[in-house]
Amino acid sequence: MEFRLLGPVEVWDGAERVPLGGPKPRALLASLLLSPGRVVSVDRLVDLIWGDRAPGTARELIQTYVSALRRRLRPEVIVTRPPGYLVQLDGERFDLQVFERLVADGRLAAEAGRYEDAGQALRAAAGLWRGPALGGIGEALQAEAARLEELRLTAVEERIAAELLLDRHGDLVAELTALVAAHPTRERIRGQLMTTLYRLGRSAEALAVFDDGRVTLAEELGLDPGPELRALQEAVLRGDPSLSGAAPPYLRRRFVAKQLPPDVPDFTGRADVVGELAKLLSASRTAPPVVIVSGKGGVGKSAVTVHVAHRVAERFPDGQLFADLRGTSDTPATGQEVLGRFLRALGVEHEAQPESPAERADLFRSLLAQRQVLVVLDDAGSEQQIRPLLPGGAGCAVLVTSRARLAGLAGAQLVDLDMLDGDAALALFGAVAGADRVAAEPEAAREIVRLCGLLPLAVRTVGARLATRRHWALATMAVRLTDERRRLDELTAGDVEVRASVGLSYRQLDEQARTAFRRLGLLGAPDFAPWIIAPLLDVPAADADDVAERLVDAQLVDFTTTDATGQPRYRLHDLLRVFAAERAETDDTAAERAAAVTRTLGSWLWLIDTIGARTPSGEVVLRGEYASARPVDGLVAERAAADPAAWLDAEAPCLTVAVSRAAAMNLDVAACDLAAALSFSHVFDANRRSEWHASHQAALAAARRAGNRSGEAVLLAGLGHIHYRLDRFDEVHEYLSAALPLFAATGDVRGEAVALAGMGGACREQCRLREGLGYLTRSTAIFRGLGDHTAIGATTRMAAAIHLELGAYEAAWPLLDQALKAYRRAGSRRGEALTLRTTSLVHRALGDHAVAAELSERALELFRAIGDSHLAAFAVQSLVKARVRQGDGASLPLLVDALEVCRNHFDRFGEALMQRTIGELHLANGQLELAEAHLLRSIAISEELRTPLPVARAKRDLAAVLAARGDSAAAELVIAEAAAVFARLGAREAGELKAVTYGQSAGPDPGKGPALRSPA
Repeated sequence: MEFRLLGPVEVWDGAERVPLGGPKPRALLASLLLSPGRVVSVDRLVDLIWGDRAPGTARELIQTYVSALRRRLRPEVIVTRPPGYLVQLDGERFDLQVFERLVADGRLAAEAGRYEDAGQALRAAAGLWRGPALGGIGEALQAEAARLEELRLTAVEERIAAELLLDRHGDLVAELTALVAAHPTRERIRGQLMTTLYRLGRSAEALAVFDDGRVTLAEELGLDPGPELRALQEAVLRGDPSLSGAAPPYLRRRFVAKQLPPDVPDFTGRADVVGELAKLLSASRTAPPVVIVSGKGGVGKSAVTVHVAHRVAERFPDGQLFADLRGTSDTPATGQEVLGRFLRALGVEHEAQPESPAERADLFRSLLAQRQVLVVLDDAGSEQQIRPLLPGGAGCAVLVTSRARLAGLAGAQLVDLDMLDGDAALALFGAVAGADRVAAEPEAAREIVRLCGLLPLAVRTVGARLATRRHWALATMAVRLTDERRRLDELTAGDVEVRASVGLSYRQLDEQARTAFRRLGLLGAPDFAPWIIAPLLDVPAADADDVAERLVDAQLVDFTTTDATGQPRYRLHDLLRVFAAERAETDDTAAERAAAVTRTLGSWLWLIDTIGARTPSGEVVLRGEYASARPVDGLVAERAAADPAAWLDAEAPCLTVAVSRAAAMNLDVAACDLAAALSFSHVFDANRRSEWHASHQAALAAARRAGNRSGEAVLLAGLGHIHYRLDRFDEVHEYLSAALPLFAATGDVRGEAVALAGMGGACREQCRLREGLGYLTRSTAIFRGLGDHTAIGATTRMAAAIHLELGAYEAAWPLLDQALKAYRRAGSRRGEALTLRTTSLVHRALGDHAVAAELSERALELFRAIGDSHLAAFAVQSLVKARVRQGDGASLPLLVDALEVCRNHFDRFGEALMQRTIGELHLANGQLELAEAHLLRSIAISEELRTPLPVARAKRDLAAVLAARGDSAAAELVIAEAAAVFARLGAREAGELKAVTYGQSAGPDPGKGPALRSPA
């Protein structure tokens, strides 16, 4: 395919033109083609295509246009890449790229004195134009079209300059006359026509061309001719001999400015960024490259740009200009001020400089039109501050640093500067503080740079502080930095401090964004979705995204990723978070801080409670009437409910930190409510068990400080529930036994029932079967009085499972029937599936293997339908056991997958069960060594969990393996150990061992798993 922008926007596939649709889709394609290989954000596309008249549906229209274009082009040409799209032109012909390559070839040839080659290349470049650039797309992209037209005219001017040096004046007069007529205010073309006429002996006509230009400039622009054109007129009047030479006056180099600050002597790392910037600045272009180095305060933007500028200085022999624009200060530099300094550096004395900023900018561009100068603009505050300082000559380049991304600067290339990596930060620290000290205390040095957040300014500052305190151990500084309340105090050396650097960015924000930044620091979340800004500020959800983007633009918040629910996520750098929290303590009242945190925790609470209500777990859960719950935006709720596990995985770090932060602020009700809701969430993430435990303990401490006995009871029950899922059953009894009297004292009947159910479930796991049956019976009676069908289903199903363990099958049937009816009344598909699996186990224990397999298959289908891969693994296990009893030994892959699921969920109990079932499968298939290995692994895990019944069952199977090998003595010892446990626990296997025939599959085994292990 061939893509064309130098004329009407077109795409050709061989000899056929590809239909692209109306002006707006073509404008979209043109916008992407103007930045090939680079992401163009959706917001930028909206600005380019509609400007200030964008409809409310602009973002949706962009998606529609992209889809339509993909159908007509190759699908891989337009790629989605947050926050927008990019176009990939691998192997495709693109006329603008061909044009730029030909112009670059022409310039290289001219620099080498090969003017014939230069003229040919530049003429070929101009020949690619088929009319006005970007034609046929209306008013969209007018600025880009004007930029491309400037590139074309510059190429024409450079081609004429080369041909003038070949003494082709007679051939050029007509063309130059037409160009001057078409572009009467373009001084370089007018000067070329004057030079051509003079060399042809037509001095009067040359002066007439000048006079005509002076009148035109005055009438159309209110300006006088520039210094180059005036110098040419004077040379014609004098008959200056140089006019007949190879180089006219306006091509001569004059003043060479060398304004770069000294390079950083201990510059460290950044090799990739330095290489990229050097390449961007040195590439041959048809317009001067403008490269913006963006990043937060203290990230090292100035150091990098100065280092790069020194590296590429030889590429700009006409000089390097440098200006500190003071964009983040209270007194930013004006264009008038900076242009005055630049003009003086270029040889224009103050009295000769125009007064108006526009005239100074014109003179500046004129002086640089034929020169190769690097312009470095440090600390730019806005696009408006930069535009007057941009040269027009293609041989120049501009390097800008800014805390903002300056997306409105057309054609600019953005390079985001991030933190140093760990090794580079350590090297910088050693270079400042002393490499010998880093070598002597390497761990302390690494801890210091970690606490500095790898921010170069912070690393350099603390290094400088230590350099003047040689008697301090690095470990001492590491300890001092650990205290967040004084960390920024430590990051000060002389007149350099991190707090002041961050404060510059903070002061640039509007009041709403400042408040959001402070409260995000107060909340302390390591990362966050933008919707939480709404409750932090108490504003509509629609405002939150805009505030987040303003913080991103100010480099105070970083976009990190889009999570599995489709929400973008952001983070605050650690030091910025510390600064924000400081400002919250200073600028917000205690009441404002408490209200913001309470509202935000209430929003999370509402989401968790809503998700739980929409997806009943089939377990006994403790849900309260949370007064602090606060509804959130409907789209956020839909995303969370669509994939609760993914949502909780993304939000988990924020939730644990938020609970701890609320507890530290003595917001005991909010902390207890959210912690309790998390405790009983069926998508609890065991991978974060240490964080969950810490945050819940913090909330518990806050409840006790406040004398909140109800909150204390709920949290103790929640901690019991968490430890139940972690297979730590002694702790379950400890927490629930402590919660039970508190529930009774506060009159919380439902809380009592939940605690009793949890204790019954824990007893079942530890094989305290009749004790567990007592707890469950009491719990069921309370739930019947409350009319809680989900809880009734859970407790009766668990009671049936205990009767199964005892061999009391007739007692199990009515309980299972009650459980199934209760779950169906509650609409709990998960509970229904759990009951079907438990019923399958009873059928298998009675030898009805076909029915057992059919029930397990139904349970598996339900678990898969609701997306519960964890419980589906246990349905697979019960299904495979039933098939093995039927003589089918070909289900190993299913069990291996189920084992992996349990490992991924950190379910040690489930892992032990899967290992034992795999061992039984190998035993049935006669693979004795494999059977023994898996059974021994199952025994080891179950002994670690202190669950004796699974240990005894695995030993029973191990005895069968030993007997099959002919080692009957060892088999008798192992089976005796198992029999003793069965007898002590009153398990039904005590009466089944007589039926075991060694060398074959072991006798009936009900199996177990989370379906039997919920708190109900």
